[in-house]
Parts: sequence; C-alpha cells; structure tokens
Amino acid sequence: MKRFVVLDKKVGETPLSAIHAWRIKNLEYKNVSASYAGRLDPMASGKLLILLGDECKRQREYTNLDKEYEIEVLLDIGSDTGDVLGIPEYSSQTTTPDERVTVNTLRDELGEHLREYPKFSSKTVNGKPLFLYALEGKLKDIEIPKHFERIFKIKLINLYMISCKELAGRISRLLDYVQRTDEPSKRMGEDFRVDSILEKWEQLFESSHERNFTVIRLKVICGSGTYMRSLAGRIGKSLRTEALTLSIRRTKIGKYVSLWNGFGFWFNTY
Repeated sequence: MKRFVVLDKKVGETPLSAIHAWRIKNLEYKNVSASYAGRLDPMASGKLLILLGDECKRQREYTNLDKEYEIEVLLDIGSDTGDVLGIPEYSSQTTTPDERVTVNTLRDELGEHLREYPKFSSKTVNGKPLFLYALEGKLKDIEIPKHFERIFKIKLINLYMISCKELAGRISRLLDYVQRTDEPSKRMGEDFRVDSILEKWEQLFESSHERNFTVIRLKVICGSGTYMRSLAGRIGKSLRTEALTLSIRRTKIGKYVSLWNGFGFWFNTY
C-alpha cells in the first residue's frame, strides 16, 4: 500500500472531491483513510499531496513543506476572495507597469512578514472558519488572526495584455468548472455564490468592454501557509490599483533552502 500519492488537482475541484475522484479509479483504497497535506483553493490547480492510511497521523510534518507556484495576477480588478471566484471590484483605471517597476514591487514581498489570514479562508475563530464570518457579514465582530508568511523568491516570467472580451470568455469558462452541491451543510456558501458572482462579472465587462488589462505572470517559491490570493492583492496595492489571481498552479512541494542573492535549492520534493 502506498503511504502517499501526489494528485494533479483540477481547477474547480476541492481537495476532498479530488480525493474522491482518485478513489473511484483506485478502488483498492476505497476504505483507506486519506487526508490532504496543504490544501488548494477551488480555483487553483496542481500538486496536491494526499496521505494514506497510517501516514495520516504524520500530517503535521507534511503541512510545513515549502511550495512553488506559477500564478497570474490580473491588474485593475479585485475581488472579496482575491481570485475570480469572488465578487469583482473594478478600479476604473488602467495600470500598465513596465518590467522595472514590477520587479521593484515584487522585491518588497521577499522575506518573512506577519500577515492577516484571508477573510475567505478556512482558518477558524471560535471554532468557525473565517469564510463563514465573511458570508454572514460578521467579520467586524471578531479579530482576524495573523500568521507569518515567508517568500523565498519571486521571478517575473512576463507581462502581457488581455482584452476585455478574452478575459470575459476565460472567466466564464473558469466558473463553469466550479462544482455545485445540494448538501444542506453547504447552504451558506450557495454553491460558492457562483451565479451572483457571474452576474457581477457580466456587469463589470459591460462597463469596461473597450479596454485591455495587464496580467503579471510569476513564479513564487514560498513557505507553507503563504496565500497567493493575498499576494496578488498586495501587488495591486503597491501599484495603486486592485488585483486578483487569474490563475494559481502549484508546481512543487518539498523543502527549499535559501542561500544568498536569490539562490537556493530544493530537496525531498514531491
């Protein structure tokens, strides 16, 4: 029996639905306990480490692993979740940073920083996840907890422009991937609010149909618990606009050793 398996989670899947799909194809593990070590958001894809059987008891050891991501940051549009699966907010401005400005902005994100957890996250406060407080409009009643995030390296891959028409088509296809459910326990999430979110996106595109948007493609090496959605929002603020993650793909899991001047190496990768 395998101690773990690394799945390629698809956009729209939750970690639990990815495990369920894998079990259907591997019936010998139907009754074997399984848990994920380091979750991925529904709109993120890539490597998802699944522990099996007795290895689940060592989950904490695995959840502290470092990660590598390739992400796309869309400028001039933000959302309450930090990705396309959120209520969009249009900044009504056109931001076109050059490579020099972008690299300087990214440099400020390096190192270890104390950050608030995203309001749409599974971090619990008084036994209830933050995203439920957000959906209920009760975030003002609590203090959002903080944690340390560490970014070892950020590499600018490229900058490109996308038309409003192309962006609208891409977001529509992404939202089509979102899995729906009729489970009573998920009622507050309203199927991730996908119908109301799609309506808001359509309204946004109606008001901005003649423009292009800047997208920043990045490779990020970071410590466990570093949120790419939050990183995108901070990049937007540094550039004096709104921003969100258009895509997130996890490409590596393991231990990263940072040396000097941006150099480092991976070991024990999955």
